[in-house]
Formats: sequence, C-alpha cells, structure tokens
Amino acid sequence: MKITVVPNGPLLIDTEGPWTYTGEAGPTKNNGRIAFCRCGASANKPFCDGKHKTSGFLAGGGECDLAPR
Repeated sequence: MKITVVPNGPLLIDTEGPWTYTGEAGPTKNNGRIAFCRCGASANKPFCDGKHKTSGFLAGGGECDLAPR
C-alpha cells in the first residue's frame, strides 16, 4: 500500500487489491486507487471530487510506502 499526500490536493491511497467503502450513498467498490478529500469542499465526501482546485486549498504533500517487510 502506498499513501501519497498530493500538494494542495487529496490523499491518494494505492492498494494492491479491491476495496469497498460503505457510506450513506451505498457501497463504493474499486480496484487500486482511492482519493480522499482533504480540503473539505468535496460534494462527494469522503472522496475527492476536484473542488480543491477552485477552493483555494493549500497544504503540503509527501509519500509513505507501507510495503510489507
């Protein structure tokens, strides 16, 4: 698993397999990558919908690789 904090953007999580999120709108399923909102402006929370680009959100970034050891 790799976590990337995109400068001025979302939190990206890259997984090696499928994941499921069950929220108010029902289950969301995907493979590989998920983008979580950090700016608070997304209309699709907890997921990023790109609103950080127009909301003026500014924050640093970085990366963390959580590979098994």
